Amino acid sequence: MSTRATEQPVVNATATAPERAVESVTGLILSGGGARAAYQVGVLAGIADLLPVGAKNPFPVIVGTSAGAINAVKLASGAAQFRTAIHELTDFWQGFRSHQVLRSDWSGVVRQAARFLGRSLLGIGGGQVPVALLNSSPLRDLLDQRLDLSGIDEAIAAKHLHAVAVTAFGYESGQAVTFYQSGGAIESWLRHRRVGVPTQLTVDHLLASSAIPLLFAPVKLDQEYFGDGAVRQSAPISPALHLGANRVLVVGVSGNPRGVNANVPVHRAVSGVQPSLAQISGHLLNSTFIDSLESDIELLERLNLLSRLLPLQHRQPSPQASEQPTPAQSLAPVEVLVISPSQPIDEIAARHRHELPLALRMFLRGPGATKTSGAGVLSYLLFEAGYCSELIELGRRDAMAQKDELLRFLRLE
Repeated sequence: MSTRATEQPVVNATATAPERAVESVTGLILSGGGARAAYQVGVLAGIADLLPVGAKNPFPVIVGTSAGAINAVKLASGAAQFRTAIHELTDFWQGFRSHQVLRSDWSGVVRQAARFLGRSLLGIGGGQVPVALLNSSPLRDLLDQRLDLSGIDEAIAAKHLHAVAVTAFGYESGQAVTFYQSGGAIESWLRHRRVGVPTQLTVDHLLASSAIPLLFAPVKLDQEYFGDGAVRQSAPISPALHLGANRVLVVGVSGNPRGVNANVPVHRAVSGVQPSLAQISGHLLNSTFIDSLESDIELLERLNLLSRLLPLQHRQPSPQASEQPTPAQSLAPVEVLVISPSQPIDEIAARHRHELPLALRMFLRGPGATKTSGAGVLSYLLFEAGYCSELIELGRRDAMAQKDELLRFLRLE
């Protein structure tokens, strides 16, 4: 998790402005993380404040995973009115209550836990419908009410958006599948355990992408059940590049250990206390939602460094779109800007644990999620207004702290 050594807003511009005479296409990467995704809304709100009145959507390519997929689609569907879309997204998160996302009453919590234990552990009861620890059926109703997906086609037709994509994990195929909606002839792709599929995005795609393993039930798309897209997503930035982006803004949901003081060892007192189930689960969730993104950013930085060592003529893209680029041309540098929280999100969650409904708080108390040491799990499930509002404010402050970098990146100097 985040350490004191990383509590600075993390921003990395890994390449200078592209040296190629090609159109600049900016992509936005919104990673997953349950309730942590409220932080992304704050960063986007800060960006909206920097844009001039009437400015068009600055992100032609938008890619989201898990709860970030909900933010991505909401932003894409309102791309024609970027500021308005951000305001609506902010209101959406600031008005959150747990019961809008999952059953948080005594009856709902106890019944769902009993069904999970009986069917998944004891084999009692039939049926093919998967069961999870928490009942997230209210989330479908919320998304049906608050999202107008028809706005995506309108934004694409008006040239305010090039493509939007969400990623989900196929439990049978073992692939990270990126479902994308675009207006152009973007070819699908197939790489090791990841594939791109053109489609008309629906609420089901968002529910599948945000279905945290074991906590939320998988969602069936066509003939396969899908879960949270962060699972085994080895290259979170790759879909944006496939969709045409050549520069990307990445909004993370955790303090990034690659910060200024990343090489300074952090010494903590060792208590010898046995880790709780929530503490173990928190690390597993972090490895799913955070580690792959940070590794992908590090890999991209290395490729950018390698690209800059090549002669300019060898890293120019193919002059004809139909021509297959050479391996050297595929290494054309990608400008990257990364913004991550300047404060540990699990500590913020621990301060707001009292906001949880009593039934849900008691349910999470046993595994240790309501303790400070287990707040990592809580930070993903605390869909309450106070916690989400503080994350939004943190995101806005971090964006403003990097105002100059954002103005440069968005070409607003």
